Amino acid sequence: MIKGIISKDKGRELVSRMGDGIENTIGKTVQSRLEVSDLDINVLMGDDDSSIIPEEMTWYRVPLENGISGDGSSYHTYVSKGKCNNLCIIISGGGVAWNEYTAARPVTGGKVAAGLPNFYWNNLRPFTQLMNINIGITNTKNSSNPFAEWSFVVITYATGDFHIGNSEFHYKTEDGEDAILHFAGHGNFQETMRVAKKLFPSPDKLLVAGNSAGAFAVPALAGEISDKYYPDCGDITLLSDSGLLLYKDWKRTASDVWEADEAFVSRLHSDNPTVDWYESLYAKYGKRFKYLYASSTRDYLLSSYYNDIITKQYKTDSDVQQAFYEQLKVMVRQLKDITEDFHFYIFDWSMLPLAVGRGGTVHTALKEITFASKKSEDKTMANWLMDQADGNPYDIGMKLLEPDCS
Repeated sequence: MIKGIISKDKGRELVSRMGDGIENTIGKTVQSRLEVSDLDINVLMGDDDSSIIPEEMTWYRVPLENGISGDGSSYHTYVSKGKCNNLCIIISGGGVAWNEYTAARPVTGGKVAAGLPNFYWNNLRPFTQLMNINIGITNTKNSSNPFAEWSFVVITYATGDFHIGNSEFHYKTEDGEDAILHFAGHGNFQETMRVAKKLFPSPDKLLVAGNSAGAFAVPALAGEISDKYYPDCGDITLLSDSGLLLYKDWKRTASDVWEADEAFVSRLHSDNPTVDWYESLYAKYGKRFKYLYASSTRDYLLSSYYNDIITKQYKTDSDVQQAFYEQLKVMVRQLKDITEDFHFYIFDWSMLPLAVGRGGTVHTALKEITFASKKSEDKTMANWLMDQADGNPYDIGMKLLEPDCS
């Protein structure tokens, strides 16, 4: 038995080293071949508008001096100027930290490969560029992407706080060292939105879309985006892609761990923050927005997070995936109860065979290579989402939730 345990630990250590090595190699490739040009924030926010016009259909990185990543390193956003006057604000995902244990376990390539607990990205290292631009909806070179000619602002994410945090959280690392996690998501969001307003002051259409952690943030931040930055835009669509993680202490986390503004905290009253924030949003704004939600049926990653919350085991299996499926059916009904104008894209795309021991369905589609190619009910998410933005509302995949939500 002891030999078996030792052998298993050595195997995980080997896989972990391989995973870190692969991530480092990819990161070096990004730096040497794929890295994008910078836009100077000081010039960008200056008075001379003639000097800050970016080229169309070109991605730029904008370093933000007043932004900060979770581990204290630098922070930046990405922008692309399209050929039309429509703007897509992407609120990126990247996990969540809700206590000291999760704070001490950020994502690394090695942990992902070895199946070890890893809960959030804590910096914007080169590899993370691949998660944010030229992928899925942000792939401006894909002729199958109906959003390719829109302008984009990507609110990157490396703070583990659903983009609403405002604290310096002290914790112990896995090695027992003292460390600080900068839950600075809301400040980073505001700095990014200043850039968005400067570059794209008056869009005809606005899509605010978030995947994973960003999906939770969409209803939390939509009112601020509308009121403070784009009050004159009369056509705003909201999409949350995969924002379901039940936890009874979200309000305490938002208040005591992230130290989020009371405006965010006061709206939390259940174990589902996405529903809580959408309820509050609709109560205040009603038909100001078009409301959309997307999810796979047995999300392997969100079910792993949920399993860790309830059993302290960071893994997924058929039982916890079934629990997620039942929770999704309830959530869809709850969102429909907010307004019948809520519309859905439900899909059941299985994990790749190489994902040994995970099973379940994929996590998110918005910023994945499948966005404009894979279909549910013979409709890609890309085409469904464009239809919604164009004022043609309908649901996709509701039969996958039968008999409860069809």
